[in-house]
Amino acid sequence: MNTDPLTTLLIIGWVLAMISLPIMKWIWGPAMIPLGLTLGVLLQATAVFLILNQQWGWQKTAGTAVLVSSLTLFIEWLGSTTGFPFGSYTYTNLMQPQIAHVPILIPAAWFMMLPPAWAAAHLIQTQLPANWAIKRWLFPLLAGLTFTAWDLFLDPQMVAWGLWTWENPGGYFGIPWSNYAGWLATAVLLTALIKPQDLPIKPLLIIYTITWFLETFGLLFFWGLAGPALVGGVVMGVFVWLGWRATASKK
Repeated sequence: MNTDPLTTLLIIGWVLAMISLPIMKWIWGPAMIPLGLTLGVLLQATAVFLILNQQWGWQKTAGTAVLVSSLTLFIEWLGSTTGFPFGSYTYTNLMQPQIAHVPILIPAAWFMMLPPAWAAAHLIQTQLPANWAIKRWLFPLLAGLTFTAWDLFLDPQMVAWGLWTWENPGGYFGIPWSNYAGWLATAVLLTALIKPQDLPIKPLLIIYTITWFLETFGLLFFWGLAGPALVGGVVMGVFVWLGWRATASKK
């Protein structure tokens, strides 16, 4: 992986933070979950920022981070206030600080996973024959799918931890299907708006792969969420496999 030492250390720190999270809970109790989660998100988001910065430079990377964070903060505020586009949900007070009742960690989480999803989507797209008219929307759609696959783990996990609640639970392990439609639409629109190009593909794909492994292993063996672990593990795992297969075919 072509990353500088600081980025490598951040990735190692992120992985260790996620591995230590259940240990912290066992030793000090559930109150440690928001703290450990905050540390993990900040480390991963910073690593993704530095990976992009190596390829794009400071100005483009910072602009993308600000755009993704500000738009997703607005969308999350809209969603938690009106129920559109995800469904009716409410953030609890466990994650702090908050802006307009939306934890600032949430926009950071969007930024930390959207570029890795772009990398996976780009690789998958290279293996699919399509004419130009289809390709214009194929990449945003694939990015939306690769990103939303992550939420097959995330939403059941965060609800189980008490970080947010749904007014009308259902559908997928207590999560309404409207949530996934909202995630898909938001990720597609963000990707279409930003039009990311010249991505540092391999480092971002590694981040995507590590996330898939940590979520699958953690939910299955440590957090008692076997259903989301298996479904998310298969769906996101397909995208991981397709991404690495595309990488191998380029050699």
